[in-house]
Amino acid sequence: MISPRELVVAATSPRIVVGEVAANLETVRAAVADAAHAGARLIVVPELALSGYVFADVAEARSAAVARDDPRWAAIARELPEGAVAVIGYAEDAGPRLFNTAALLSRDARLGDYRKSHLWGEESMFFAPGDTAGAVVETPVGRIGVAICYDNEFPEVPRRLALAGAEVLALPVNWPLVDRPAGERAPETIQAMAAARSSRLATVIADRHGVERGVVWTGGTAIIDDDGWIAAAPEGGGGSAVATLRVRHPSDKSLPPFNDLFADRRPELYG
Repeated sequence: MISPRELVVAATSPRIVVGEVAANLETVRAAVADAAHAGARLIVVPELALSGYVFADVAEARSAAVARDDPRWAAIARELPEGAVAVIGYAEDAGPRLFNTAALLSRDARLGDYRKSHLWGEESMFFAPGDTAGAVVETPVGRIGVAICYDNEFPEVPRRLALAGAEVLALPVNWPLVDRPAGERAPETIQAMAAARSSRLATVIADRHGVERGVVWTGGTAIIDDDGWIAAAPEGGGGSAVATLRVRHPSDKSLPPFNDLFADRRPELYG
């Protein structure tokens, strides 16, 4: 069996202003730089971090969208040390259509883009859905699974990514605050913890905090280890969390002394 390795990761939640693309690019650049200086080699920034989320209309969404080949991405990439990766949510300008997308960047390359496939609420007014349920991208820090927000509320998505060889799940989100019993974690956090545990897939969640046009964000930024426990979370939901994760080889889903999460599966019984 291949021994686990260690990876320093960061989930960061800078303050984003809807529609202010230039300011948000600078805010994200600074947040990525701070996380890199803290030693992180995988850095995750929230969903739609370059645009904000609560658009007034389609015209505003389009004005806040950014193309994959926009030269301004280079300013963020320059903040990454060699061998580091950032996952950044943005509104993607793809010509006639817009997508809710996460970019994967290294210092020298654009490693991939994942388009959100499960759109929440009014997102369908602005964005077209992507055609894959999450993605697995080869990066300098390993095989990174990527999903966006509501994607992760479908258990099939993180399980699919784990089965496809993801070593860590990067999860940019915008979680609106919902009622919950006193003392309980946000339901989305509970779902993410369960998914991480059931597939032994460490998960890095970057959420919004504060309020945007009347929407109160959960502030659910957190790093979840491969046992499903929260390894780090920022005070008050804002700022950054940094942690060193144990990263298993994708083939290692063992539960000593007798079990293996994937070898014990019996999909022929699940229907």
